[in-house]
Amino acid sequence: MSARSPSSSQPSDAFIFFGASGDLAYKQVFPALQALTRRGLLEMPVIGIARSDWTLAQLRERARHSLQQHGGVDEAAFERLCARLLYIDGDYHDPRTFERLRAALVGTQRPLHYLAIPPSLFAAVIGGLAAVGCTSNARVIVEKPFGRDLASAQALNRSLHQRFDETAVFRIDHYLGKEPVENLLYFRFANTFLEPIWNRNYVSSVQITMAESFGVQGRGRFYEEVGAIRDVVQNHMLQVLALLAMDPPIGRGADAIRDEKLRILNAISPPARSAVVRGQFRGYRDQEGVASDSKVETFAALRLQIETWRWAGVPFCIRTGKRLATTATEVIVEFKRPPQIIFDEYPLPPSNYLRFRLSPDVFIALGARTKAPGERMSGEDVELVVHDDASEDMMPYERLLGDALRGDDSLFTRDDCVEAAWRVVDPIIHGAGTPLQYEPGSWGPADAMRIVEGRSDWRCLAAPAGEPANGSARIPGRIGSPSTTHGRRQDPIN
Repeated sequence: MSARSPSSSQPSDAFIFFGASGDLAYKQVFPALQALTRRGLLEMPVIGIARSDWTLAQLRERARHSLQQHGGVDEAAFERLCARLLYIDGDYHDPRTFERLRAALVGTQRPLHYLAIPPSLFAAVIGGLAAVGCTSNARVIVEKPFGRDLASAQALNRSLHQRFDETAVFRIDHYLGKEPVENLLYFRFANTFLEPIWNRNYVSSVQITMAESFGVQGRGRFYEEVGAIRDVVQNHMLQVLALLAMDPPIGRGADAIRDEKLRILNAISPPARSAVVRGQFRGYRDQEGVASDSKVETFAALRLQIETWRWAGVPFCIRTGKRLATTATEVIVEFKRPPQIIFDEYPLPPSNYLRFRLSPDVFIALGARTKAPGERMSGEDVELVVHDDASEDMMPYERLLGDALRGDDSLFTRDDCVEAAWRVVDPIIHGAGTPLQYEPGSWGPADAMRIVEGRSDWRCLAAPAGEPANGSARIPGRIGSPSTTHGRRQDPIN
């Protein structure tokens, strides 16, 4: 039987994070905790747990060093955080670790447990918490990956549901906490002009690209267990696809939005082998922790079909990879060409498109065609750009941890949505062969062109402002850099 979950109107009154000495805590959790403290949202015990043979003083020093490297130390907020910070050193398989936690939680009623640890340890920690009564009226945050495939995701959900109601489980995908990703949802449903054309009658294709110019950055052993499809396609990229393709939710609640996401994910059939290209950058097998005959993909391109009335026949093409020509995440929604070419001297001008640049620079651009100066009725391509030069007011982990403390699950993933996403990619990861080699600094294997063949080309992403492109980052007649595109109009996003 699941433990009783806390009322959604009642905030948590203690924050416990397992994996306090780990890389995730160092890079993300401590900066988020300081930010929440600065805003007065962490007036509660903060308990770090790890098996590192540390002391509280060492944990505080680790937190200070983390903040020095990630955003800076706010001395007043850091002092308040340290005053609430406790540390429990112990093995996650040792019942005494959880007995010490139970003693530290005396006087609290609604703890929030954050499992910033490998998924292989989830069951041991949940069992240890349950054994000492720390799951009653509690919430739990689970860090991705949510399993390694469909079967393991289902097993993980069963393990969680033995001790927690689904309403008390917060599956954290930091990508959903990013402001530009949230703006996809807002932009779609806050603007009436999109709805008449946001369907198969006007949309020719959709491309979603998450490109990284860097490699595995010393995490070869970790990446050997994951690969590009598990790392970002199953979660980040399918979530972005769902935001682009979903129908309007029937209300503002979290479940109304997630119901529509689920409908889209359930409408995606696993792609045929001909609609998948896996690649591996040359030199990956030389990385520490990587097998000399590794078959793990560092690049993946997929063509997906959404079998709904709105999207039937429209290809949704996804690609991601490491050691590509630049680092950027972008969505291109390409519209069909006019039925007749009246003015231009050549028969197929580029179509209109809507471009969402999600990172590292952020903007929304509309691709259009206007008359070129002169006597002739010929045109040229322009982009109208709405550019956001301001940095995010809130870090993704600050937003997500704050939401979980309040019991707001709007930006978290539900169990059925996780399993639906795994159903899309499960046949790919279980039937994978040897990936194709590609050169660092390129756009992946040449064979990836067949994913979009017959519809258009892959849109070539320009490098962000200030970053040199590694390789060709512009194709004639395609999208250029927003700083050089003719006809650009920039307005700040408020």
